[in-house]
Amino acid sequence: MNRTDYLASMYSLEGQVAIVTGGTGVLGGAMARALAMAGSRVGVLGRNRDKAERVASELEALGGEALALPADVLDSGALESARDLVVSRWGSITTLVNAAGGNIPTATIPEGGDVFGMSPAAFQQVVDLNLTGTLLPSLVFGRAMVEAGNGSIVNISSMASPRALTRNAGYGAAKSAVDNLTRWLAVELGTRYQGKIRVNAIAPGFFIGEQNRELLVEPDGNPTARGRAIIAHTPFGRYGEADDLAGALVWLCSPSARFVTGIVVPVDGGFSAFGGV
Repeated sequence: MNRTDYLASMYSLEGQVAIVTGGTGVLGGAMARALAMAGSRVGVLGRNRDKAERVASELEALGGEALALPADVLDSGALESARDLVVSRWGSITTLVNAAGGNIPTATIPEGGDVFGMSPAAFQQVVDLNLTGTLLPSLVFGRAMVEAGNGSIVNISSMASPRALTRNAGYGAAKSAVDNLTRWLAVELGTRYQGKIRVNAIAPGFFIGEQNRELLVEPDGNPTARGRAIIAHTPFGRYGEADDLAGALVWLCSPSARFVTGIVVPVDGGFSAFGGV
């Protein structure tokens, strides 16, 4: 085997079938594209049918195979229907990327706002979206992985998990729980299924998406005061770009990571390593 063939065998996702929840978002869409370009068939799961179909069409235009899966990650019945559709179309499911998640304005304390005035209902809503919205797809699509005899689940955590961020209580708590859920699932599925099902997570640093743009970027495109503080504590001196996640994702889903489970990989430009001095 020559060098090119060796690298292809280690990192190719040919023959794999992936589901990307939140695949209609900025980061989820980029991750769906990375999987498709590495050879995987991709189910694009999101609440908005039109957006899911648009992303699926974009993947097919790049030469991939894709399927739009309109579903809510908090609706077990809809997830099961999506699973059954994919299995009937492509025969199996071997990869799940839990990219659905995010924050809501009412769960973020305003600048100078009252900590004790935070809405418990909004806090719970964010926990449900990020934590339960990771658990339910893992249970539904994980069953198909067991039937396929192998699988890789990649959860999306955040730098709000290991390091407390001001004003951002619900999201940080939910992503911390996602980290713990990742390790728990890795242990449970690893021991029960003899290492055939792997579970890991990626913790992005600060990327611009639909939900946080106003918090991090001024209308003229320059960073906000909060954004400047973030960049000052990021050794690479910039926000992440969606495609920066591709390498870590493909690695975790590929044969080259076959003995890797239960880890959280920071993709953050050095934010987690920097003490500010």
